Amino acid sequence: MLIGAIISGLMFGLYFTLVGLGLNLVFGVMRIVNLAHGDFLMLGSFAAYWLFTLFGLHPLLAAVAVLVVFVAVGLPIYYGVVPRLLVARDSEMLSIILFFGLSQVIEALAAIAFGTSERSIPGRVLGSGPVSFLGQRLPSAWVFGAAVSAVAVACVYLYLYRTRLGTLTRAVMVSREEALATGIDVHRVSAIAFGIGIALAGIAGVFAPFMLGSVTPAMGADINVAAFAVIVVGTLGNPLGTVIGGIVYGIGLMLMQTYLSSWANLLPNLLLIAVLLFRPEGLFGRAVRRA
Repeated sequence: MLIGAIISGLMFGLYFTLVGLGLNLVFGVMRIVNLAHGDFLMLGSFAAYWLFTLFGLHPLLAAVAVLVVFVAVGLPIYYGVVPRLLVARDSEMLSIILFFGLSQVIEALAAIAFGTSERSIPGRVLGSGPVSFLGQRLPSAWVFGAAVSAVAVACVYLYLYRTRLGTLTRAVMVSREEALATGIDVHRVSAIAFGIGIALAGIAGVFAPFMLGSVTPAMGADINVAAFAVIVVGTLGNPLGTVIGGIVYGIGLMLMQTYLSSWANLLPNLLLIAVLLFRPEGLFGRAVRRA
């Protein structure tokens, strides 16, 4: 049971890395808190559900469609909202208020459009049988979701560390004012990062029906709590630290569900409290400050 919980936790850890990655990227570049992050993930879930139900579209193709559409949606949201937030005296607090309002609007519209019933996609869509790994049999949908998450994380790494745009993005993350002073088009860099962050949430949403079991319009709040637990453990503003945060969260979740199932829903809150009490800068806080 212990080995099975750890291996399953690694699968879920990779998935929850994807869940938190876009949120941490947006915070790292713009220092704003996107409380609508979980709702964009929910929209990605329903996009995958309806594309499969109406057209039989495979979730992998749905993820590509969601990537393109959500980047396109994220850019106008950025230019319409974020520049005004960034010049405010307390941009972080204002971002919490504004994106909380946006979250409520998205949830209400989704409930009107889709209803409040739970929706799911059959797991056999991503494979008919279990996958054997280190003597454990795992649902193929979990393995597929974890693999897609790993590819997405690798793509974000290549974007940040192997492209000129990524170099500019990291410069903005270190100091927005210094980046602006050196001639970097800060708004262009930030808009692209915001679009990517929204798209990552959407891709995570595509695989939520398989990893979480079902989706509803009200799932955004729970997703936000899990995402914040992941990025606080891995350090706010350090996108790649999200990998460690996701794995810690995934393994912890599976261990709790295996041995203390009635307490499993408390895990995000317990992680947040523990990290804030004993290491508020996160696991990689010092490295971020030295950079």
